[in-house]
Amino acid sequence: MAPPRNTRRRNALADAAIDVLGTAGIHKLSHRAVDERADLPAGTAANYFPRRDDLLAAAAARVAELHVTEMTAADRAVSAGPGGPDRPAGPDALAGLIGASLYDAVTVHRTRYLVAYELALESTRQPELAEAMSRLGADAFGITVAEHRILGLPTTPEQVQGLIALYNGTLLTLIVAPPGSVTPDVTVALARCLVTGVLRTIPGAGSR
Repeated sequence: MAPPRNTRRRNALADAAIDVLGTAGIHKLSHRAVDERADLPAGTAANYFPRRDDLLAAAAARVAELHVTEMTAADRAVSAGPGGPDRPAGPDALAGLIGASLYDAVTVHRTRYLVAYELALESTRQPELAEAMSRLGADAFGITVAEHRILGLPTTPEQVQGLIALYNGTLLTLIVAPPGSVTPDVTVALARCLVTGVLRTIPGAGSR
């Protein structure tokens, strides 16, 4: 029998799994813990996600979905700003977007991104989770390239891949920093270094 398809309930369970993972750690994740965190009857999580691995995959997919949704909204806001789509965004705008994303990830959404790193580490031990994470990464990459086009940025796929890799490393450094040490000025400054380094060292569209 296929699991239920109630999207709202599935998201609520995935959100609860993220909360358990981010606050208690991966070894505390269980169907019972997710049911309790979501304030749902016992057995609900197991009904939607029969295996614990299914819970992990659902949490990973939800983290990716929320990240892409917020990234897309920010990009569209820039595109709809002064000059609109007829005025392509430049490196400064890209650095601003990345800096704001880093700050939000470290502060507002810290639990979510701690979970992303928990899952990344766990995927090195679970081939099935590794496959799921790889698919999510490929999807996020494709969406990021498309969003750069909407912003009018001529970044190549190789440059986008470099930006993603450096973003992930920078976020890990910031997310484990002492509370209060990360400010918007810090994240924007780091984002400028990131964008400048990638655009200067990885061949762009004009060099092909």
